[in-house]
Amino acid sequence: MSEGEKPGFIAKVIGPKKRWRAYKARVKELPESYRAALEATERYLMHFVPTDADSSAPMFEDLADLFEQAAANGSSIREIVGEDPVEFVDAFAQNYSEGGYAPAHARKQLTDAIERAAGNETGKTTRRSDHA
Repeated sequence: MSEGEKPGFIAKVIGPKKRWRAYKARVKELPESYRAALEATERYLMHFVPTDADSSAPMFEDLADLFEQAAANGSSIREIVGEDPVEFVDAFAQNYSEGGYAPAHARKQLTDAIERAAGNETGKTTRRSDHA
């Protein structure tokens, strides 16, 4: 970027493209269920957690570290995110940003995606209880 040139919208959200591409390459190497869970987490973060390029690049890299280590150790997705993925992601994001609000449908979408990914680990799908 030349002197005085403003960063584009994408650069404001994800940071430098080179770092983003390196992060995405790492995600691609994860086992399928871990990748699905990480991508669901990523979508939630990008849409509902206010970040800037200075905080989002390290945040996504740390997220990749977490999922890579869990996959290497054989930890389940539930061991990473717990029973409430929204709570996990919100707590994780607080280390990198202030505030944030996710509508109920976004929270449900994240929870459902994590449940599908966690079910893929064991070859079965996990059903949520109807008392939410």
